Amino acid sequence: MSDDRTAPVLEVEGVSAWYGEARVLTDVSVSVRAGEVVTLVGRNGAGKTTLLRSIMGLHRQVEGAIRLDGRELGRSSPDSRAKAGLGWVPDDRGIYASLTVEENLTLPPVTSKDAWSLEQVYEQFPVLHERRDFPGTKLSGGEQQMLAIARVLRMGSRLLLLDEPSEGLAPVIVQRIGEIIRQIKAQGVAVLLVEQNVAFASTVADRHFLLAQGKVVESLDNDAFQARTTELLEYLGM
Repeated sequence: MSDDRTAPVLEVEGVSAWYGEARVLTDVSVSVRAGEVVTLVGRNGAGKTTLLRSIMGLHRQVEGAIRLDGRELGRSSPDSRAKAGLGWVPDDRGIYASLTVEENLTLPPVTSKDAWSLEQVYEQFPVLHERRDFPGTKLSGGEQQMLAIARVLRMGSRLLLLDEPSEGLAPVIVQRIGEIIRQIKAQGVAVLLVEQNVAFASTVADRHFLLAQGKVVESLDNDAFQARTTELLEYLGM
């Protein structure tokens, strides 16, 4: 991993997005540095997932600049962005049902010299080693989430786009997912996280962007975010 943690790995500048004629993002700007976890917080429909999909190239009605390590991604395909170092972990986890756990881990191409080896994956995710011959969709929700994260680390992704990783998981599994995110961060991997669970977000993130009606309405460091947890929970209707 690069030792320069001051230059952004990801820069999103003035991004707007549409579904047909309906604008869902307006002039959104965020950045993430190496070894930093940044969350996108907001009510359902605020545009959080659309922003992740736009960064990954999965949503095409987009204007504005998206740069990875200073390089403009332009109209490049999702496949090209994955090879450049973006790791996509969708809310449905995207596990291949017909493949075993190990096949899910080894099928995607390795894109970086910093990719985790299979041995590293199994050391950090021992449950995946135990289940390595299981079909991927026979895992529990928490195990599938670990597999989805491990798969992009196995590819060598430098920036992880995580969409609601704690959703529907038992508290003990959410705690483990938090530990994994902190381990990833310590190794210099950047994380952009969509998260409704404000308490969970405050345990893993350095900075938070609050989205409302497709716009960034506030940017908070984690101390300010924690001080306003009650207010944010009320705002989110939780």
